[in-house]
Amino acid sequence: MCGRYSITTAPEAIRRLFGYLEQPNFPPRYNVAPTQPIPIVRLFEGKRQYVLMRWGLIPAWVKDPRGFSLLINARGESVLDKPAFRNAMKRRRCLIPADGFFEWKNEGKLRRPFYVRPKQDGPMAFAGLWETWTGPNGEEMDTAVIVTTRANRLLSPLHDRMPAIVPPEAFESWLDCDSVDAVTAAALIVPAAENMLQMYEVSSAVNKAANDTPELIEPHTNTDAQPSTPTKPAPKRQTKVDDAQASLF
Repeated sequence: MCGRYSITTAPEAIRRLFGYLEQPNFPPRYNVAPTQPIPIVRLFEGKRQYVLMRWGLIPAWVKDPRGFSLLINARGESVLDKPAFRNAMKRRRCLIPADGFFEWKNEGKLRRPFYVRPKQDGPMAFAGLWETWTGPNGEEMDTAVIVTTRANRLLSPLHDRMPAIVPPEAFESWLDCDSVDAVTAAALIVPAAENMLQMYEVSSAVNKAANDTPELIEPHTNTDAQPSTPTKPAPKRQTKVDDAQASLF
């Protein structure tokens, strides 16, 4: 599954990779949590578009979201059939930019957090779905969910699920809901290649959603376990904030 992730690459580098026209200016986020606004990339009128949405999908048919379970992940094996995701899989697929994600290893009452990121520095794209929920008074809320798949061998000691990562060469196939049907797109929901990612233990400070600092993605020494350790620390983004643009987070 994916319950926390980071997006730390500079905005212009994200824009180049995903190919949208907007020029958003946003700060690095080291501990993105459910219900917070997240950036997604979708196809709108034939062009890629950057949009902020709430992380936690609300299907259009829900009458009162207060009584509806928070959907932050969608199992890839059921997105074609499950009512909550079926229509979005057909018509509203998106990409969710990320630099890494967190997973926890349960050892009795202890939950040890690990950070997972590409071996090659730079962002990646989670497969996502989005919906617009309309309330009884005409109010609208755009929401999104991360699609997950079975864990690869690297992640399986921690959890049996992981985010589905879409490679750049498949971006268009995932986003183009008019030309690529849901069944064809579902073939992209597979575990990441074994040599793509690395993981290492991080501080338990990430357990608190209010914490959002670079230290959260730095390796944390633990003599009881030695998972895959990076050859160098996670990169820290140096971003000059343009005061003329409003913060998006």
